[in-house]
Amino acid sequence: MQNLSRVFLFLVVLYVCSCSGQSMIPVIRKTESKGFQNPILPSGADPWSTYKDGFYYYTHTLGNRLEIWKTKDLSDLKHAERKIVWTPPAGTSYSKEIWAPEIHFIGGKWYMYFAADNGNNNNHRMYVIENASADPMQGEWQFKGKVSDTSDRWAIDGTVFEYKDQLYMLWSGWEGPINGTQSIYIAKMKNPWTISSERYRISSPVFDWEKDGSFTAPKVSVNEGPQILEHKNKLFIVYSASGCWTDSYALGLLTFKGTNNLLDSVSWIKSKEPVFKKSIDNGVYAPGHNSFFKSPDGKEDWILYHANDAPGQGCGGHRSPRAQRFSWNKDGSPNFGVPLPRQ
Repeated sequence: MQNLSRVFLFLVVLYVCSCSGQSMIPVIRKTESKGFQNPILPSGADPWSTYKDGFYYYTHTLGNRLEIWKTKDLSDLKHAERKIVWTPPAGTSYSKEIWAPEIHFIGGKWYMYFAADNGNNNNHRMYVIENASADPMQGEWQFKGKVSDTSDRWAIDGTVFEYKDQLYMLWSGWEGPINGTQSIYIAKMKNPWTISSERYRISSPVFDWEKDGSFTAPKVSVNEGPQILEHKNKLFIVYSASGCWTDSYALGLLTFKGTNNLLDSVSWIKSKEPVFKKSIDNGVYAPGHNSFFKSPDGKEDWILYHANDAPGQGCGGHRSPRAQRFSWNKDGSPNFGVPLPRQ
């Protein structure tokens, strides 16, 4: 009877936790008896992952190279297979400040997108490398070149996605040659390394929570790190707002209200409040630059993001990757909840 009572109590607690929309122990692999602890690595900004053939492939900003982690369990990145897949040659326009890499499998090949410059931030542009191997840890990565629209303006945080058989790129960029505002742009692509349309601006900072970025004059307002999220025929863009050097760095949401034209800014409705922001109570500051992944069985939705443990830690090496499960609101929009504390 004592054992049965314990089982009953465990089931009651599990039911209550599941009704709250959060797992009692955030487990990525259902076969794992243990949970994971945030952060999942000691440091690492702009975390990204994708899942293919039973493995997660993970990467984050390292500044001077591109690396990939390969694992069946994202909670165990510390012990994952890890490989430097590309190091830029010296003296080029893409040799330094390599930011926000992403790895995608498109048309039977692997592509890694990243932003880089020659040491001068004003020259940041987006680039891509390609690998035809079935396993991105094998084979040769080839530099394909710069990915740009005809304006060739400052650009970072590129991501690609397919919608109704059309490939698109999203990124953060400047309207002109001078910094002051970072906006979200979108364009069509004719292949994974070539933009085929003009760029269209679909989001700029308009709310106060998107404009915290004044550390020197002039003030910089930021929308960056756009990520596509689809759920039950609804399409969203989750983006980062305010300067990453501020504690106000947070996630905003764009909801697609149109029918087919993703390039029309009128088709995107911006939420008036951030959908994921700092939690002083939980000791999580500047959560942002996220990506998404699912559990191996495809039933659980997870957000992967970086954050700081204390105020004022800015955009440096204090940022660490974290993950937590999220749910969905009745209107179909994502509910990310509150950033979980360090565990």
